[in-house]
Amino acid sequence: MKLKRFLQGFGIIAVLLTLVPLIAADYWWIRMFDYPHIQLTLLTLTAISAYFIRFDIKRYEDYAFMIVLLACFTFQFLKIAPYTPITPYEINKTKKQADIKILTANVLQKNKEKDSLINEVKKHKPDVIVFTETDAAWQNAISKGFKEYPYRSEAPLDNTYGMLVYSKLPLIDPEVKYIVDDSIPSVHAKIELKNGEKIQLFAIHPTPPMPQHNPSSTDRDAEMMKIAKLTRESELPVIVIGDFNDVAWSSTTSLFKNVGGLLDIRVGRGFYNTFNAKSFLMRWSLDHIFLTEEFRLKEIGTGGETGSDHFPYYASLSLEPEKAEEQKPDSPSPEQLKDANEQIKEEEKENKEKQQEKREEQQS
Repeated sequence: MKLKRFLQGFGIIAVLLTLVPLIAADYWWIRMFDYPHIQLTLLTLTAISAYFIRFDIKRYEDYAFMIVLLACFTFQFLKIAPYTPITPYEINKTKKQADIKILTANVLQKNKEKDSLINEVKKHKPDVIVFTETDAAWQNAISKGFKEYPYRSEAPLDNTYGMLVYSKLPLIDPEVKYIVDDSIPSVHAKIELKNGEKIQLFAIHPTPPMPQHNPSSTDRDAEMMKIAKLTRESELPVIVIGDFNDVAWSSTTSLFKNVGGLLDIRVGRGFYNTFNAKSFLMRWSLDHIFLTEEFRLKEIGTGGETGSDHFPYYASLSLEPEKAEEQKPDSPSPEQLKDANEQIKEEEKENKEKQQEKREEQQS
């Protein structure tokens, strides 16, 4: 009886945790429940299995409980199903030689194992590397460790949002931009491939919705929506890469994909969880590589342990614009465009209020 009550109590909690992320609010204590969705789905399945194995389903309340729990599991699974082999690829395979290999690595600013990370990244031989959470000490170590990368865009910061982009391929007009906050950089650059073709790169690392960083997801969501709009406006094929501080299955990332006309290399292939490298159980996908339809995938993977709380994440890509129509995503709906614009307006409104408060403090 104690086990039965425990499973019923867990079932109620599972339902509540499933419903919380559906609330249309950007508070950190709501948005944080987007992350452990894989774990919640597996726990719900475990509870269902244990209930069936251990107890006879005879009473009305047993049937009601199982129906609710099965509905909860179905909803949970459908959210993560795109990242399992039962779903077709969004980015198709290629048999051609890769035109570019790109890698992102959150170094963990306080990580002292700099040589370990440098050696791990070198093992994968990327053409373009995006390092996030890099300060001056990391810039110095990476600069010495990657001398074969002559093209660089660097914004080292000691606030855990520094960014370094290193490339063997020419970076054309690289810019460090602060599109939401003057302490959160992103790197925008065109890349010239060996065949002379050009592509557009956006490297981002928005703030997570956590109390020690940002009590709401407004800034993160707005930065993602602004990048999505830039992607739609680009005349070149686009790669968006970095530590998004958001999971692939969240409503924000889904909206970002739809508005930007982007495809996820994970879809149909696997979760490729990159965080938390220091926990075997609590892992999810925070680092991402999104592409427009002109690309095909040669290789995808995560790197090994580097002393950081993230694993490196990489992909080898072939540029095949002649096949773009075969995997072209649907255009965003008017409602999706409206939602994206509203998220941007909300951030701009909050930013104006913060600036006004600062001016009033300075005057007083």
